[in-house]
Amino acid sequence: MTAITDLFEAERPALTALCYRMLGERAAAEDVVQETWLRLSHADAARLGNPRAWLRRVATNIAIDTLRSARARRETYVGPWLPEPLIEATGAPAEDAFILAQECQLALLWAMERLDPVERAAFVLREAFDAGYDEISACLGKSEAACRQMVSRAHKRLQNSGPRFDVQPEELSQQLGLFLQAAATGDHATAKAILSDQAVAISDGGAKARAARRALNGPDEIVQVFAAAWAKTSSTPYTRTAIGRANGMPALLHFREGQLETVTQIIPDNSGRIGWIYVMRNPDKLAAYSAASILS
Repeated sequence: MTAITDLFEAERPALTALCYRMLGERAAAEDVVQETWLRLSHADAARLGNPRAWLRRVATNIAIDTLRSARARRETYVGPWLPEPLIEATGAPAEDAFILAQECQLALLWAMERLDPVERAAFVLREAFDAGYDEISACLGKSEAACRQMVSRAHKRLQNSGPRFDVQPEELSQQLGLFLQAAATGDHATAKAILSDQAVAISDGGAKARAARRALNGPDEIVQVFAAAWAKTSSTPYTRTAIGRANGMPALLHFREGQLETVTQIIPDNSGRIGWIYVMRNPDKLAAYSAASILS
């Protein structure tokens, strides 16, 4: 049993990263990894073949089933659903199980929601874990040709989703600084100028925090709504705003009475201007974070 436990713990970070990419939720990813462990603990070790591939296959298929159920629930979600952010604490070591998961951009997680669960699994296995098409085929029960087609189709859909996925943190920091400065000074003209004509802003309040119930489209609408929100925030006592990192990329973090209340991240599109704005306000997805735990 010790050897099996050691094997599983060695693979836990990769399994967690895989499941987080599939589900976009921390707790759900951990639940799938735990279910994978339970199946491993009852499996005949002599019949596992390649244990690492076995674990990925089992975790992937549990995640596919979990995602199908989750999507049925998300159809009744109040307002837009956004993936849960992973916030890095300044000066604190990241949890081993989520180091790899933090490398997945929020924009990419959001864009992958338009993929079929099996298509998403093929894309994640290939692009994030460099799995061969033979392994993907065995994992998904599809031919290698079909798996290649799914990955190719996923690439095309993601490329047409709007946000860029090759943006560097330095570029994002610069744009975030410009956007924040324009907001802080009430410079609406500058704020609009750095937004793409096709910019979209999506807020997730989960019916538990104030947030737009639909996506905001275009510079005029986005700046109008954000200006009202910024004005209210600046006049609210016991608040604090800081630049942090969400899923490995710069993000604006807003705290109220020491608790993380809002995460805002921007991503440029192919025009070089801000094309996608992520605003997480659902307290259920931010409950684990406080100013004391994040900021040094």
